[in-house]
Amino acid sequence: MRRLALATAGLLALSGLAFAAGPAAAAPPAGSAAQAHAHKRVCAVPVAGRAACDALVVTDARSGRPLATTSYTSGYRPDQLNAVYGPFNDVAPPPTVAVVDAYANPNAAADLAAYRTRFNLGTASLTQVNQSGDPIDTVAGNVGWGQEEMLDLEMVSAICPGCSILYVGADSASFSDLAAAVTTAKNLGAKVISNSYGGSEFPGETSWDNWNISGVAVTISSGDSGYGAQFPAASADAIAVGGTTLALNSDGKRATETVWSGAGSGCSAYVAKPTWQHDSGCSRRTVADVAAVADPKTGVAVYDSYGSTGGANWYVFGGTSVAAPLVGAIYARDGIPTTSSGYPVEAAYTNSDGLFDVTSGSNGRCSTKRSTTTAYLCTGVAGYDGPTGWGTPKGDVSPF
Repeated sequence: MRRLALATAGLLALSGLAFAAGPAAAAPPAGSAAQAHAHKRVCAVPVAGRAACDALVVTDARSGRPLATTSYTSGYRPDQLNAVYGPFNDVAPPPTVAVVDAYANPNAAADLAAYRTRFNLGTASLTQVNQSGDPIDTVAGNVGWGQEEMLDLEMVSAICPGCSILYVGADSASFSDLAAAVTTAKNLGAKVISNSYGGSEFPGETSWDNWNISGVAVTISSGDSGYGAQFPAASADAIAVGGTTLALNSDGKRATETVWSGAGSGCSAYVAKPTWQHDSGCSRRTVADVAAVADPKTGVAVYDSYGSTGGANWYVFGGTSVAAPLVGAIYARDGIPTTSSGYPVEAAYTNSDGLFDVTSGSNGRCSTKRSTTTAYLCTGVAGYDGPTGWGTPKGDVSPF
């Protein structure tokens, strides 16, 4: 029993997130290990033609209120994220990273400055525009999407503090407005465009080609509802980003990384299979391509004052909304790969040695008792799988 206790104590994340022995048993990211925590989405469930953000805030299980504090107490910090996913860097200066979301956060610049000051990341280079490229002050505010905005801006800052950041706020959460915002980000010269939202697939989605941009790393969260593909993550040539549960050793290095049960994955109902994708259990586009931390139980620290009370501006967030900007910032930090197809996503399929293979965990049921040929679509396995693609960035070499 003493050996087991010592082993358990060894898996302690430096942020105060404690991990039990075993690949997926994680204590909550705030408060004591005995305190009951849960999480909830911050954006409404989407209706047809609209998207929802994929951000999940950690809450108290009894009250349902976010576990917000007046100072940083828990959630992975930039230095911890870089200990796992960095600090390989082959680009100087790095390109502009665009973050596309619906609506706007009126406190975004000040809150990003507070986050970067707390973690010694320097002054941000932040530009904010609406979906037409005009000043952001024409865009309405929204608390839930505003929290998504801060999560995205801060995760880009955590991984690539030297990146210039362009925030493009769509007028609404409709796919037409979000698509227009993505096109504006491209036209303004962004080489990475992060998108942390999605909705159910639908007939006609293949006509929306805005997220397929040659030479630009377009990252899209795969969803937070477990097995099942969503749009626009299923876009043929974008980078669908799945999610993991990440535990750290006492030295801050990766202890275990497994499939997060909420990560979206699956076989698209409508999008044809890209030429660079060769898995056999899906005849169309398979989601995801790569992954990063997303489990709220092993979530990240976020500073947001929009809608908070009493100065309790520090939160812990999860969801594949964490993973998409993290992976996007890694593309910016390490360099946009040149591929035969012209789309950066292909590099994850030809340079998988730079990725940590996630081989355990599941996000749902995707096979029958009679056949297990499609089990990889919802289960972490050696090599490619749906929830995590080819894996997560190792950090010591270029992952793409």
